[in-house]
Amino acid sequence: MTIHWYPGHMHKAQKDMIELLPQVDLLIEILDARIPYSSENPAIARLRGDTPCIKVLSKSDLADPAVTALWQARFEEQRNVKTFPTRSDQPAGIKALVGLCREMVPQRETNKNSIHAMVVGIPNVGKSTLINILAGRKIARTGDEPAVTKSQQRIDLGNGIILFDTPGILWPKVESVDSSYRLAVTGAIRDTAMEYDDVGHFAAEFLLRHYPDLLMERFKLDALPRDEEAFLQAAAVKRGAIGAGGKFNRHKISELLVKEFRSGIIGRITLETPDMIAAERIELDKAAARQAEDKAARKQRFKEGSGSLGKKERKEVRADDRAAKKRKPTPKR
Repeated sequence: MTIHWYPGHMHKAQKDMIELLPQVDLLIEILDARIPYSSENPAIARLRGDTPCIKVLSKSDLADPAVTALWQARFEEQRNVKTFPTRSDQPAGIKALVGLCREMVPQRETNKNSIHAMVVGIPNVGKSTLINILAGRKIARTGDEPAVTKSQQRIDLGNGIILFDTPGILWPKVESVDSSYRLAVTGAIRDTAMEYDDVGHFAAEFLLRHYPDLLMERFKLDALPRDEEAFLQAAAVKRGAIGAGGKFNRHKISELLVKEFRSGIIGRITLETPDMIAAERIELDKAAARQAEDKAARKQRFKEGSGSLGKKERKEVRADDRAAKKRKPTPKR
């Protein structure tokens, strides 16, 4: 599954964020503790440079605590990065974030100047809730679906910290298919932009492999199903998701599984570990290298006048040439 959900306001929001970054002392990046890597916008990592960053791991009460600790250790290996887990069932704990902000930018306190912090993150990760708690009043709109915040807001907390609230931003292309599924399972994209059947199949496969006991307990299964298909069928029987002719309703049971995961009813689950992501990155790099080699080979055959290239391949080569020319710097006169 590939995500095809990138509303126009996200493109504008990313441009505005880039323009604002030079004025910012600190980034507060909200990540979903259940998918710390997949919910991390790669554009932010590229753009922030040495700007101090607090990675807030939201919904940590829904995530596997042992895996959350692994992610905290991994993130804090990075320069100028601290982590701050928050719980959706204990929102008052978010107020302790103010002290960490001051710790990350001590020179501002000395100069008696306000700390300018930008709050960033993907859709539906809890940015607006965090801002409302820090401000002590309802400023940012909240909702249980993505893309509620559509424009930037400047919020003076009155305690020496000024927040810039930004809309939830995805990126035009999510490289990893698995990351696309994880974003869909946790609700970072609108349900109308995904197929519940596919997402439910992915969730069932992962949970059977990594959290089988939680699945068996939640769906009252006597034995572990052999695969995700068998699980969905067994779960459908238990929950009455049976259609005409006695066939199980794949869409209904998939939607139910995804919604129960999101609510935390199944248990505390994290969909990715640092080691898992490291292995996936290796495979992605290999695939990118193969793609680059194939592209170079097609271009070479095209230049040599080979008739083996089809119409589509010739079009791709010409497009690559035009893109390369645009990237070339204009010579100084």
